[in-house]
Amino acid sequence: MHAKTDSEGTSIDASWPPRSPRRPVYYVQSPSNHDVEKMSYGSSPTASPTHHYYHCSPIHHSRESSTSRFSASLKNPRSFSAWKHVQLGRGDDDDDDDDDDEMDGRDGSKANKIRLYLCLVFLFFVLFTVFSLILWGASRSYKPKILVKHIVFENFHYQAGNDQSGLPTDMFSLNSTVKISYRNPATFFAVHVTSTPWELHYFQLKIASGQMKKFTQSRKSQRKVVTIVKGSQVPLYGGIPVLVASREHLNTIAVPLNLTFVMRSRAYILGRLVKTKFYGRIRCSVTLRGNKLGKALNLTDSCIYQ
Repeated sequence: MHAKTDSEGTSIDASWPPRSPRRPVYYVQSPSNHDVEKMSYGSSPTASPTHHYYHCSPIHHSRESSTSRFSASLKNPRSFSAWKHVQLGRGDDDDDDDDDDEMDGRDGSKANKIRLYLCLVFLFFVLFTVFSLILWGASRSYKPKILVKHIVFENFHYQAGNDQSGLPTDMFSLNSTVKISYRNPATFFAVHVTSTPWELHYFQLKIASGQMKKFTQSRKSQRKVVTIVKGSQVPLYGGIPVLVASREHLNTIAVPLNLTFVMRSRAYILGRLVKTKFYGRIRCSVTLRGNKLGKALNLTDSCIYQ
């Protein structure tokens, strides 16, 4: 049916424009099931011209080849199952993509929660820091009030003796008490109070000292603090010439002395998170008189507070 005459081939070749010589085109047709059956049972020699038809008509051969391949794929259950498996595989890939998107969404929401938590913690610390600074600044205005009331020289002794190395020198002993007033004006915190040793000096020579007991002062309250300041067998090495000149008349002596100490007050606000410190340096000028023993010497106007 599909054989062409030489005249038809000649007319077609004449109508086409001349071309450069091309390599021959070969088509391979896989036999259909019907052809396989014929080949298996042994076909007659008359069927051989069919093979010449495949080589002579390439256009019709390509159409029939595509059709035969599609029909063969439908008839062959293995190829159909492979095609179906590919389709199912694509569906599984879509499900995997949906699962990945769902996991990404969960991870994103978890990350957002963590960021929100960190922001809240940071905001809390910022607010707490600001609040603590406000409390600290407000507490600085409540500095404790310290006032030295008086000092009482109970007795003193001046005599010859030896120091620890056995060197002969004058020895001095003194016993006195100092009274101060301490007031905490704060309305929202108490203070813990300590101090350095209270010392009596004759210029650079220390002749007596005493230690105040530490205490806690509640808010908006005050107390009187009494501390014993004394010295025993202090070697003078000729350091107080007034005593040397008045050895026989000690009741007439007048020895200028300086009382010095530092008061330390600590306020703990919000537990120990906010701590405020106050320091009060006190220096008082006082005179030891032989005829004033046992009497209170007023120091209200004789002290410098720093």
